[in-house]
Amino acid sequence: MATEVQSGDLDSATSSRLEVSIDGLTLSPDSEGEQGPVEEPQPEPAEPDAETPDAAEGEDGETARTLYGMALKFFKDKDGKAFHPTYEEKLRLVALHKQVLLGPYNPDAPPEVGFFDVLGNDRRKEWASLGNMEKEDAMVDFVKLLNKCCNLFAPYVTSHKIEREEQERKRKEEEERHRREEEERERQRQEEERRRLEEEERLRREEEERRQAEEERLRVEQQKQQIMAALNAQTAVQFQQYAAQQYPNSPEQQLGLIRQLQEQHYQQYMQQLYQVQLAQQQAALQKQQQQADSMLQGTLETSTSPAGDEPPIVNGGQSDSYSESMDREPEPEPAEEVSENGPLLAESPPVIAAPSMWTRPQIKDFKEKIRQDADSVITVGRGEVVTVRVPTHEEGSYLFWEFATDYYDIGFGVFFEWTDAASASVSVHVSESSDEDEEEEGDPPNEEEKAKKEAGKPQVDEIVPVYRRDCHEEVYAGSHQYPGRGVYLLKFDNSYSLWRSKSVYYRVYYTR
Repeated sequence: MATEVQSGDLDSATSSRLEVSIDGLTLSPDSEGEQGPVEEPQPEPAEPDAETPDAAEGEDGETARTLYGMALKFFKDKDGKAFHPTYEEKLRLVALHKQVLLGPYNPDAPPEVGFFDVLGNDRRKEWASLGNMEKEDAMVDFVKLLNKCCNLFAPYVTSHKIEREEQERKRKEEEERHRREEEERERQRQEEERRRLEEEERLRREEEERRQAEEERLRVEQQKQQIMAALNAQTAVQFQQYAAQQYPNSPEQQLGLIRQLQEQHYQQYMQQLYQVQLAQQQAALQKQQQQADSMLQGTLETSTSPAGDEPPIVNGGQSDSYSESMDREPEPEPAEEVSENGPLLAESPPVIAAPSMWTRPQIKDFKEKIRQDADSVITVGRGEVVTVRVPTHEEGSYLFWEFATDYYDIGFGVFFEWTDAASASVSVHVSESSDEDEEEEGDPPNEEEKAKKEAGKPQVDEIVPVYRRDCHEEVYAGSHQYPGRGVYLLKFDNSYSLWRSKSVYYRVYYTR
């Protein structure tokens, strides 16, 4: 904004005009007829990007734009405070700034300057004197002139350089710290991953060892139960009689004594079995040692006998065969092999194929359809086992079965009886769970009677073991290929239920 000189000497007028020039330098709106409104320039980044050894000559590696921005900011902040340039220097600085901001002076563009606008005329003349100076050259001249008229500008640039270097050093240190922290985090992550994998491997090995130990324990326990069951079947009557004699009026004490006797009997049996196995192993080792000694003795005799000598002939030349028969172990008789391994020419039993089993969720529709046939709905009483006998059909090759219950599960299994059925119709047989214990009541049969009874029974093979099935939730179905002529036994086991009867909806059929 222009201000006229109203009174005072040249120095006062210069001072007044200097205020106006400073306003022009701060790029406030100018109404004195310049080439347009002068906007306040945004100084370029005040922090240079390169080294600054000599700001006066511009040889410090800074770009002209960066130094110009620093110089313009310095002039704006420090003029009239840290240094006092002359009127001509300020005119030159303003003209250089106009040259940078608007380009060369154009006399046709600005309006006429008033007669008394001395400052406006001086600025135009100074601006016009720059001619077609390039923008970069104007920036360099501005920096050089400011450094010439103020000796504080070079330290100002140097301080910025030091500050920038310090910031760069801190930035690099921060980056290095972040890099080290990132490397440490990565190392810790890898270490944790390694430890996690090792822990998983250790847990897996421990789990595998526990599983194997549990399987071994179950196998030993199962083997023990099987052996004890066989031993208890042999000694049940004897132990019961003995316990009844010891505690005639106390069933609980009788039961405890029987269990104690059974456990002692099992321990004695296992000890005897171990001794027998140990004796067999020792005999086998002794036999191997004798064979090795015999072979060694024969080798020594062969090596010590003269090559041209012939062995003496005894009993008409039978000494060789006799000695060989003495050295050789006696071969087992055919009868022994037959007795140990069974008849060599006996027919092997046919191979039984594995069954196929599946479930389907349409239980409601299945039961509605089965209810239409009253014979296909059976009631298995509490504690009972119902066996459905299904003979094989001459024209069939596969048996199919389907079954379901109302509200509760039931045990189910399939067996095959190798017998010729008298009838091809399906029959239902109900047995109590206590039928199997009838043989233990009364006098036990002798060995001959037991052998006759076992010989009279047909052979029965297990196809599907009896397990409890959740047939109240889904329809259980399955199929099996005929192994031959016989009768399939479909067992519905409710012996474990002491209070509930079960309604079973079933269907069986064959296919070719």
